[in-house]
Amino acid sequence: MDLLAEKQAEDILLLDISKVTTFTDYFVIASAVNVRQVQALLDALDEALTADGLGSFRREGDIDSGWVLVDLGDVIVHLFSPDQRAYYNVEGLWSRGTPVLRIQ
Repeated sequence: MDLLAEKQAEDILLLDISKVTTFTDYFVIASAVNVRQVQALLDALDEALTADGLGSFRREGDIDSGWVLVDLGDVIVHLFSPDQRAYYNVEGLWSRGTPVLRIQ
């Protein structure tokens, strides 16, 4: 989450969903104001994960679509444009999860 905050992601939420589902423990949800920022966030994540020896992960979505998901196993990172975040409302869909930390 610090990495996303350092790269100016907005409204970052760490949501514990471990008691709601078995496929992951946490969602990290963040907004990026434009395509270039989404790319910068993904590049920073790639670099940090590779440095930590976690270079093998799945990515879904397209930068131009306004939603990119990075599946790290126990943590799934969702990067949204503000419009797509409002449209998909992942926080609402997973409202039974427990918010752990929010950085605005």
